[in-house]
Amino acid sequence: MWFKNLSIFRLTEAFTLSPTELEQKLAGMAFRHCTAHEESAFGWTAPISSSGQLVHSSNGFMMLCGKKEEKVLPSAVINEMTQEKILDAEEKQGRKLSKKERTAVKDELIFELLPKAFAFSRKTYAYIDTLNGFIVVDSASSKSSEDLLSHLRKCLGSLPAQPLNTIEKPSLIMTQWLTDQAAPADITIEDECELRSPEEAGGIIRCKRHDLALPEIKNHLDSGKQVIKLAVNWADRIAFILDESLAIKRLRFLDLVNDQLADMNAEDEASRFDADFAIMSQEIANLLPRILEVFGGENLA
Repeated sequence: MWFKNLSIFRLTEAFTLSPTELEQKLAGMAFRHCTAHEESAFGWTAPISSSGQLVHSSNGFMMLCGKKEEKVLPSAVINEMTQEKILDAEEKQGRKLSKKERTAVKDELIFELLPKAFAFSRKTYAYIDTLNGFIVVDSASSKSSEDLLSHLRKCLGSLPAQPLNTIEKPSLIMTQWLTDQAAPADITIEDECELRSPEEAGGIIRCKRHDLALPEIKNHLDSGKQVIKLAVNWADRIAFILDESLAIKRLRFLDLVNDQLADMNAEDEASRFDADFAIMSQEIANLLPRILEVFGGENLA
């Protein structure tokens, strides 16, 4: 259950629903499988499968889990079968089909094949931090995160949330850290970064398992490239890749955090989940204000 990626949103109004009230709202869009002719279906499922509850609450944090099922129809197969049907129809009718007719042939084929298609599903976890006013989604994809928030808005009627934004541009601050080799005392620069030239369609340099203090890195920075991704370690508690949009990727909780978990006695799935969630959510709640602080504070405009 430990989150690997964080897409972070700021609630611009207090979240006032109780866990019970939120559960009732989500129940109207509980997960169901695709019908025969549906290409996809989305719904809410229990974060802890054994509990059956759509909301898992702990100390002001409310965990949700969205589940999306999609039918698999390989585009290469569809295109080949569509072309065969178009050629067959043109031969029988003695004329070329119009663009509209060709589209109709493809749509009809997809409709025929959907009931026979394999389906796969994936879960996306998120939680609402009602104390500090954040929504945190475990996803490296902004599209996937926005999709989950869109479905949450449908359930709630409205959800005043926006991507996290700071006064200073993260790329400029991270570039300065790397140029000066002088990040804040509680932030350690690790061995991975991505640099980009500021001009449109500028070149990108990716460095992994690389000493970022070497002159060759400074040469790229002196030529005008900016840091758009940087591997850092915060207070020897959490390591991650931070990008220019404040998304956090490849999140790892370090020994100081894992030692806390080892001290907790969790005997079943629900207890383990609750212990993991309690520690993880609190660590992230401690991290986010610090991220906002090092980039000049939050911009709510």
